[in-house]
Amino acid sequence: MYTGIVQTVAPITSVVRRDGYTTFFIEFPERLMADLQIGASVSVEGVCLSVTTMEGTIVTFDAMDATLERTNLGTLKAGDRVNIERSAKPTDENGGHNIAGHIATTAELVAAKMDMPGAFIRFRMPAEWSKYVFKRGYLAVNGASLTVAEAEDGTFTINLIPETLRQTTFPRYRPGDALNIEVDHQTMVMVDVVERTLERLMSRR
Repeated sequence: MYTGIVQTVAPITSVVRRDGYTTFFIEFPERLMADLQIGASVSVEGVCLSVTTMEGTIVTFDAMDATLERTNLGTLKAGDRVNIERSAKPTDENGGHNIAGHIATTAELVAAKMDMPGAFIRFRMPAEWSKYVFKRGYLAVNGASLTVAEAEDGTFTINLIPETLRQTTFPRYRPGDALNIEVDHQTMVMVDVVERTLERLMSRR
């Protein structure tokens, strides 16, 4: 489980394509290496991946082809930087919201302003996932816990504060790029329950 508070933006030093999966080599800061073990879960650009090897501060992760197809990880290359968050402990303060690292879909960035004042990102989501996103609701975008400022016709806007710009990879994204989206699990459950309840009521008429 993660909080959506990005701990660092780390550089990818190498990407190796293999049969059925891809290995990412990422350089971690020393402070995030403490107690890190093989098999540990780490959020990489919002995707939950397991540590496969460690050599110095270079940490590797394998991502299956299915994961690359469902997320934006397949577009990453050496030199790109990624949002990193290590898994949260039960005693950790949660300054964001509970995030599993299971990407629901990708969203197309349609507009962005990456300087202050008035920084924002605007993106379009597939209809089947848009129903779970509401104004002032939580959303994880590339692993960052954010609040939706506007929601209209499948397009969503999120305002960005200076700290978010400084601590995340958002400034490198451009219109047309794909963003990893994880909808809030509690919101998804409530929407699905309401839909099923209404369907049952309508079927009795």
